[in-house]
Amino acid sequence: MDIEDIDVKKELKIIFMGTPEFSVPILDALIKNYNVKAVVTQKDKLTGRNLTLTQPPVKILAKENNILVLQLDNVKEQYEEIIDLEPDLIVTCAYGQILPKELLDYPRLGCINVHASLLPDLRGGAPIHRAIINGYKKTGITIMYMDVGMDDGDIISQEEIEISDTDTVSTMHDKLSALGSKLLIKTLPSIIDGTNKRIKQDSSKVTYAPIIKPDDEKIDFSKSAFQIYNQIRGLNSFPGAYFMLDGKRIKVYESYIKEEYYTDKLDGEIVKIYDDGIGIKTGNGVIVLKVIKPEGKSKMRAIDYLNGIKEDLIGKIAG
Repeated sequence: MDIEDIDVKKELKIIFMGTPEFSVPILDALIKNYNVKAVVTQKDKLTGRNLTLTQPPVKILAKENNILVLQLDNVKEQYEEIIDLEPDLIVTCAYGQILPKELLDYPRLGCINVHASLLPDLRGGAPIHRAIINGYKKTGITIMYMDVGMDDGDIISQEEIEISDTDTVSTMHDKLSALGSKLLIKTLPSIIDGTNKRIKQDSSKVTYAPIIKPDDEKIDFSKSAFQIYNQIRGLNSFPGAYFMLDGKRIKVYESYIKEEYYTDKLDGEIVKIYDDGIGIKTGNGVIVLKVIKPEGKSKMRAIDYLNGIKEDLIGKIAG
């Protein structure tokens, strides 16, 4: 059937499964072009210092468009609630739960996923963070068929995008989310009429992007300045890289590299105060911290922090 010969928006039943802000532009594009029967997302969560009950971003968008929302505790046990809606196609993007085979096998057009990497590279839950932390010069979006394994289904389409030396996880998050929405709408017609590609992933080229854990956030100053610079921007603005100074945690959001070398100093030692930041010796060069968030305080310029504490930090060890 030629997609142009039918009113796809009315005829197809699409269920979208997603949760965070990254998923919102993808869902929005689907709503504007197709018939989204329901949105499946995670439960509302308590967030912030005041533990405010907060709705997932995709739930808010779905409600604004009068779309049914399902918030399942465990999709592996409650998948029949989705099957009862008789979806023709399921589209997922950062949903947060593994789908059971019974659900994957049900839609006549399959289950597809919008993933923020060029698979088979960076399978897993933190592909944007890991691409920047690992110093990648490019990444992209993959539209793929879902399988029982993690991000190992057949590739339908891909589009790459450059990562500049100044990009952060926040800037790439927004760029990739926009790219994902465009590529999905571009790809869907071929999925619907059965003309799409179906490319097996090369298992010899698989790499992984596990979710960020607390150990990933702590700066190790024995690493090179370049590695630390990538870590800082790869965690800016969420969740944020950090180090300890005088027993207090200081998060770092912006930095730059100085090719200055101190053979008589320790890694992590504060060696110089610049006009715009705090210089710390690394395993190779100096990393200058420009924007920080001291424990219990708001984000600020490092130079303002120095002016506020009235303390000489030269020679202190950050770790």
